[in-house]
Amino acid sequence: MNKLKISKKLLRVAGKTNANFRLIGEGDKVLVGLSGGKDSLSLIHILKHIQQHAPFKFEFEACTIKYGMPDENYAYLVEHCQAHNIKHTVYDTNIFEISHDTIRENSSFCSYFSRMRRGALYNFAQEHGFTKVALGHHFDDTVESFFMNMFYNGSMRAMAPIYKTERGFHLIRPLIEVREKQLRAFADDNNLQPIGDEACPAMLKDVKMPYARANMKVWLEDLEKGNSNVFKMISASFKHIHDETFLDPTRWNRDDI
Repeated sequence: MNKLKISKKLLRVAGKTNANFRLIGEGDKVLVGLSGGKDSLSLIHILKHIQQHAPFKFEFEACTIKYGMPDENYAYLVEHCQAHNIKHTVYDTNIFEISHDTIRENSSFCSYFSRMRRGALYNFAQEHGFTKVALGHHFDDTVESFFMNMFYNGSMRAMAPIYKTERGFHLIRPLIEVREKQLRAFADDNNLQPIGDEACPAMLKDVKMPYARANMKVWLEDLEKGNSNVFKMISASFKHIHDETFLDPTRWNRDDI
């Protein structure tokens, strides 16, 4: 199969993020959570490019969590990874069966299945000796999460590019500074067939859609329409934090008081 086209800008942003935060280095064994969406599909090909061109050696492979739903089919992902020589495992779980007893009716499905999927991915990583788990979160995701936390949880929190999990390995987000539209363009340019929400187990349940996050996405899109540089300014603000200007006395420099 022909090599996929990846824009130089996309590779540059991902490479700079990897270098700045030391996400992947010599000897790492990285597990990529491959849901089949545009983000995780982009991630496996960007890591493939880095693996072929970086001055250090590392391993990576993809893992797709199978929920145990009726008619669940990941043949496209299996064939895609085989065609591009990317090691890939479909990991069987009984998440869907468990959810019958553990998820509340009319609850938000998003956090529940995300948490269960993440736990299964961690189990696979731990069982097979991976040093890092990579997820496909992009910059739009972390901006949405930042404002969701501010408006609904009363906290200032975004998504870390890297952190150590309680399991002992690191979670990394190599695309955390990439815009969502760049990943959408990558999928479109290469005629990929991303898997969408239709593969989520919650589509078979009586649960509410995550309207708050959808509304947040629309709000941010409207902001950008009015100011094309708004995401650049948010990115800059994430890197220029003045602790002493907030109402948390534990973060002040008391020598200046």
